[in-house]
Amino acid sequence: MKIALIGATGYVGSAILQEALARGHAVTALVKHPEKVVAQVGVCAVGADVTDEDELAAQLSGHDAVISAFSGHAQGDVLGYYLQGMTSIVAATKRAGVPRLLVVGGAGGLEVAPGVQLLDTPAFPAEWKATAEGARQALARLREEPELDWTVLAPSAHLEPGERTGRFRLGSASLLADADGNSRISLADYAVAMIDELEKPAHSRTRFTVGY
Repeated sequence: MKIALIGATGYVGSAILQEALARGHAVTALVKHPEKVVAQVGVCAVGADVTDEDELAAQLSGHDAVISAFSGHAQGDVLGYYLQGMTSIVAATKRAGVPRLLVVGGAGGLEVAPGVQLLDTPAFPAEWKATAEGARQALARLREEPELDWTVLAPSAHLEPGERTGRFRLGSASLLADADGNSRISLADYAVAMIDELEKPAHSRTRFTVGY
């Protein structure tokens, strides 16, 4: 497939890029600093501003799918910038006629008890609250989107560097945890789950999650 990957040099985006390339997909890496994209067969680096809807729509045109690993964590107004960017990404994807949008979501919106989301618990790290709130509000907006075929993949509570095992569980609304109560997934296995969904769609217009 021909994939437009937004945020391809970021923490999560870089893992998704490598998994997509390993499976033979052609990737347009849409990033703020294209010079940071390592030259590899199958990847084309393009400078992009996700808040410029007109330019972004033109850049997305002709792709089979858009994967958004966009994050506003480095900005002053994390929540506002993220929501502005996601609004532009959704609109540009629709204008470009790209049939699918896959989004890196957040674990904060997953339930840890009936009606209780991880983000709303006292233990949730303060430094990640704005990012998590952005992901939660973006999901709510996507659920109101009448046309686009979207999918959000939320990680486990801990998304960390680690090996690619290809062995994990999928869930829907609740945070996944292992027998010891640990909620984690490696970046590599998260990327596997994302590209699996790209190749064999099973979660159209919904959010799902991955964990051990």
